[in-house]
Amino acid sequence: MKCHRCDEQGVVDLRHRRAAYCAACFVQRCREQVANTIRSHRMIRPGERALVAVSGGKDSLAVWDLLLDLGYEADGVYLGLGIGGYSDRSGACAKEFAESRDARLLEVDMARDVGFTIPQAAPSRRAPCSSCGLSKRHLLNKVAVDHGYDVLVTGHNLDDEAAVLFGNVLNWNLPYLARQRPALPEAPGFARRVKPLVRLTERETAAYCVIRGIDYIIEECPMAAGNRHLMYKEMLNSLEERAPGSKSTFLRGFSERLMPLLEDLAAEERAGVGTCSRCGSPTTGDVCAFCRLRDQAGRPPARRRSGRRGRRPARRGRGHDAAE
Repeated sequence: MKCHRCDEQGVVDLRHRRAAYCAACFVQRCREQVANTIRSHRMIRPGERALVAVSGGKDSLAVWDLLLDLGYEADGVYLGLGIGGYSDRSGACAKEFAESRDARLLEVDMARDVGFTIPQAAPSRRAPCSSCGLSKRHLLNKVAVDHGYDVLVTGHNLDDEAAVLFGNVLNWNLPYLARQRPALPEAPGFARRVKPLVRLTERETAAYCVIRGIDYIIEECPMAAGNRHLMYKEMLNSLEERAPGSKSTFLRGFSERLMPLLEDLAAEERAGVGTCSRCGSPTTGDVCAFCRLRDQAGRPPARRRSGRRGRRPARRGRGHDAAE
C-alpha cells in the first residue's frame, strides 16, 4: 500500500477516496480539507476570534489542533456535564491538550455554574441526549457571546452530519433540514456556528489524533444508550461498508441540491427568534427551552401513587373508566 501522494509506505487507507496516505501526507490532507471548508463557507474571517467546543473526544481535539496549526486565534471551552467518571476523564483530556499547546481553555461546571447536571435534568426512562444537546447549545453560545468571540466551532464530522441528515429526511423535518448547514450565520444573541470537519470522516479524525499523539477519551457517553443518532450511524456505516463513499455523496448532494431550496425557510426561522423573558437568550417563545429545563431539573422527581398491585375492582361504566 503506497501513499497516494508521495509513494512512501501508506499508513491510512481511505476506501471512500480509493487512496492511501503516509502519516505526513495524511495530516497535510486533513489540514487542506479543513482550510478549504473554512474558505468555501467563509467560516472564520481574518482577525476573528474562534471558540472551540471541546468535549475531550477525538473530533473536538482534532479540529482545535487543526485550527491552531492553520494559524487561527482559537481558544477552547469545556462543559463539565456532571456525568460521573466519564466527565472527569473527558475533562482531563481537554486540559491535557490545552496545556500541551499552551492554549486557553475556558471551563463551565454545570453543577457549580448552572445549578444542575445532565443526569439531574434527564427525563426518566429515556436517553438524556435531548436535554444534553439543548444544554450544550445554550451554554456554548452563551460563553461565546459573553466573552466576545466571533465564531463558535464544533467538531461535527462527516459521519455525524450524514446521520443527522438521515434522521431529518426520514422524518421530513423541514425546519431542522433548513438549519443543517456547515455554517450558521451570526444573529442578535447568536455567535456564528461552524463545522470545519464536515469533509472528514470519524475514522479520519481518529487517525489524525493517533498520528499527532493527541490523547482523547475513547469510551462512549454512558448515558447515550438508546440514542437514535447512534442507530442512524450504524445503519449508514453498514451501507458505507458495502458502497464506500455513500455518506459523502449523500451529504454533498443535500448541500448542493436541496440546501439552496431551503434558504427561504431558514431565513424565516431566523426572523422568528425573540428574547427569553428570564435570561435574555434568543428564543422563539416567551421563555427559552433551557430555562424550562432548569425549572424541570429543580423539581423533585414525581412520586408514584401508592397502592396494591393486585386485582383492580370491577369497573362501573365509562365514567369510572375515564376517571382512572
